[in-house]
Amino acid sequence: MTVVVLICIGIVMIYSSTSVYAQQLMGNSFYFLIRHLLFLSLGMIFVFLIMAVDYRELRKLSKPFLILGILSLIFVLIPGIGKESNGARRWFQIGAFNFQPSEFVKVIMLIYVSDFLARKQNKIRDFKEGFLPLMTVLALVCALIVKQPDLGNSVSIAVIMLVLMFVAGARLKHLGMILLAALPLVCFLIIKAPYRVARIMAFLDPWEDSLGIGFQLTQSQIALGSGGLFGVGLGRSIQKLFYLPAAHTDFILSIIGEELGFLGTFTVVGLFVFLVWQGSRIARKATDDFGYFLSTGIVAMIGLQAVVNIGVSIGALPTKGLPLPFVSYGGSALISNMIALGLLLNISRFQDV
Repeated sequence: MTVVVLICIGIVMIYSSTSVYAQQLMGNSFYFLIRHLLFLSLGMIFVFLIMAVDYRELRKLSKPFLILGILSLIFVLIPGIGKESNGARRWFQIGAFNFQPSEFVKVIMLIYVSDFLARKQNKIRDFKEGFLPLMTVLALVCALIVKQPDLGNSVSIAVIMLVLMFVAGARLKHLGMILLAALPLVCFLIIKAPYRVARIMAFLDPWEDSLGIGFQLTQSQIALGSGGLFGVGLGRSIQKLFYLPAAHTDFILSIIGEELGFLGTFTVVGLFVFLVWQGSRIARKATDDFGYFLSTGIVAMIGLQAVVNIGVSIGALPTKGLPLPFVSYGGSALISNMIALGLLLNISRFQDV
């Protein structure tokens, strides 16, 4: 029910934030809403398909899924196969729709790592037999995603996997060693790309260049501040009128804050807190190790995406293109989250068997 409420809020706010923009750009105020509903419908189909099988059967497919996921990350980098946009090559184009394989690799990695930990949990403290194999797979996947380039998604996948390994009982010195080794590499990748440096500078002081690199963050803060306690009213946002870029994707919370006020924003945040709590209950009650690790990973994935998106919107984190789960305009991220939701519901259903 919590996800249903978030989805309904998303549908309303996507139309509210895009109707004028869509009319101006496409000549149809319902353009983005219709596409979002199509993505949502496809996601629901996946939910029902996943619910129709025993999630434990996925363990047999964890390695084939991983191979397919890695191959998709390789093929998307090949000119003529992967679609390039603004210097990034992250998508496959199917007709009028784009498909981002890295979003689905998140779920694939959850399945693979959960199966690995369920089989070798007693060896996870052993560096050679338990820790190193997972780190090798993780390094390969993250390297391919960084090549797209997409540093944010690779970092989020790494964080989720490290959380799972911590939960499974990996040695803190092994995890610390990986973090210490990764930190200089992440810093190098940030410094190497001027746009990433610009994002960091904008995060540190967006108002210093409010019409340049800090424009998006300042407009987001203006939107949130304009809403006050009760908001300016549904559909009455000013910032969505070509002021706030990506208002229906990365910064939809800012429009919610402007139109529905602090109470609307607090409600959305509260729904995510409740969703994480519900997911944690499912994880604790899981009847097998695979279900426990998989549900824990799903909760970590959704929770991390929500925290990052909310943090970016309020200026607490540097700008990163992670949509707000189940609320932002759909696409690969929405379908991927719906697949994860189907797995979580599946695990919950088999607890009663």
